[in-house]
Amino acid sequence: MTTPQSPINSGFGPASTTSDVIRGINLVGKVAIVTGGYSGLGREAVRTLISAGARVIVPARDVGRAKKSLEGIGPIEIDEMDLLDPASIDAFARRFNSSGLPLHMLVNSAGIMALPERTLDARGYELHFATNHLGHFQLTARLWPVLKRTHNARVISVSSMGHRFSPVVFDDIHFQSRPYNPWAGYGQSKTANILFAVELNERGKKDGVRAFSLHPGGIPGTGLERHVPIEDLKAAGVIDDNGDPLIDPAKDIKSIPQGAATHIWCATSPMLDGMGGVFCIDSDIAPLMPENCKTSQFLRVIPGNVAMVSHLMP
Repeated sequence: MTTPQSPINSGFGPASTTSDVIRGINLVGKVAIVTGGYSGLGREAVRTLISAGARVIVPARDVGRAKKSLEGIGPIEIDEMDLLDPASIDAFARRFNSSGLPLHMLVNSAGIMALPERTLDARGYELHFATNHLGHFQLTARLWPVLKRTHNARVISVSSMGHRFSPVVFDDIHFQSRPYNPWAGYGQSKTANILFAVELNERGKKDGVRAFSLHPGGIPGTGLERHVPIEDLKAAGVIDDNGDPLIDPAKDIKSIPQGAATHIWCATSPMLDGMGGVFCIDSDIAPLMPENCKTSQFLRVIPGNVAMVSHLMP
């Protein structure tokens, strides 16, 4: 059996940074949209794309906060959009589509993780699934015409090795009939990101649209981990007793520039020309992993006996 899900020996690794993977790449004339682009990994992706000459649009629910966060990075365009509001997504897409711009890179980076209690949006949809998957699904669908018109466009879905926590439970996505578990909620949304990239790539490749999903690593300090108890982070060796990050790429605990490197590699690397539908890690295509693989150290066991692993090793 052959599969595209096989490393291509990119020359990068766990410690590679955004500066490493963007080196030598010229993005002048290219246009990117980055969700979640004003905090954490998304902000680093925006900074890197701007540094290479790209024109970057950041949709933001809180435009004022986004402007403050991105101040000084470069000529970034910020436009209002809320991933939990379908009308807001449609309005953003209409504005972009009417601009006449191409769209070379759509980086779906916004996300939430491990909400301690079951939370629903205004439609009654579980919040992990609504934010991490459905909002990006709708945004990509509304931007699909311009993606198809753009030569060699790429759509990047920021997933996680946390996809192994749960498949998409189609019979009960919103935890109406089963007990809520924060890691199951997060996990099924990350599985949905991967499945979305696989099918999107299949539907888009005839028009030159390629799609990728990725695991960025365990990245303390982005705010994504805000709902994880401090003692769990300490026990996993993610932070020290003072709350400072313990960066160790070999254990998949990365700095923000190391974590966002795979975003940038998927969005820009010429090594991926003509490829797509694959899950990437450490700025390379991830290998297939056996079901009985060991876990790394990022987070070990959280309440509910669901093991959170950000990187699985054979």
